[in-house]
Amino acid sequence: MSSTEQTIADYIIKNKTKIGHQTISEIANNLGVADSTIFQFTKKLGFSGFKEFKIALLIHSNEFSSEDIHENISKDDTEFSIAKKVFKSNISTLTLTQELLTEEDFTRAVSILNTSRRMFLFGIGGSEIIAADGHHKFLRSSMDVFHNADYHVQLMEATRLTENDCALIISHTGQSREIIEITKIIRESKAKIIAITSYPSSKLAKLADVSLISVSSEAEYRTEALASRISQLSIIDSLYIAYQFQNQDRSAQSLSKIRKVISKFNEPQNES
Repeated sequence: MSSTEQTIADYIIKNKTKIGHQTISEIANNLGVADSTIFQFTKKLGFSGFKEFKIALLIHSNEFSSEDIHENISKDDTEFSIAKKVFKSNISTLTLTQELLTEEDFTRAVSILNTSRRMFLFGIGGSEIIAADGHHKFLRSSMDVFHNADYHVQLMEATRLTENDCALIISHTGQSREIIEITKIIRESKAKIIAITSYPSSKLAKLADVSLISVSSEAEYRTEALASRISQLSIIDSLYIAYQFQNQDRSAQSLSKIRKVISKFNEPQNES
């Protein structure tokens, strides 16, 4: 290990919790080295880059222990204690996801939404449910949004994107053959891609223009992918609210029209 690498290692050991809240540039400035030096250091440790290193560091720090992420349900637990553990796990997952959400990435994602004519949402399997929820939310916005649960229809929709559109692609692993095929088709159209995935080094993350990381951890009675839903939904909620806030006039008109239509069906019907 070189003297520079030793300096970086010492800094990490002394500032485990602090690093979880810092960008790669902030750490580099504190140490008087280039961003690339920090990046190469994390690569030597076996990570794909700083973001993946940061995830591992936060999960294993005192602030976010593995016990906080896993429910650790035992045979002695009551129904209510199980519920409390699930809530605790979800809260920890959300907190960790928030810590990994950088201002740069989130601002970039919102900027893509603001400059896009249309948005298409894509997801397969469990991720399709998240995509459908996002579609349902953004229907209330001024943006033209599209989503279909059928994979073959998603493939066809992927061919329709142009450089003026964007795609929001949700995939827990970011590695499934189906979702990568869709992503590659979209890349050819030069449309912007926002990815939501739990793996920053995945194929999807590498193909996307910006990746937002949804943290999750597998527990005894639910898969890792299932656990990631709460953080994925929260990321989409955040994108939706930010977009609506920055497009208040147009969004207000869209919401007004939608509420007017829906209210007709909420009115009590007179019985004949």
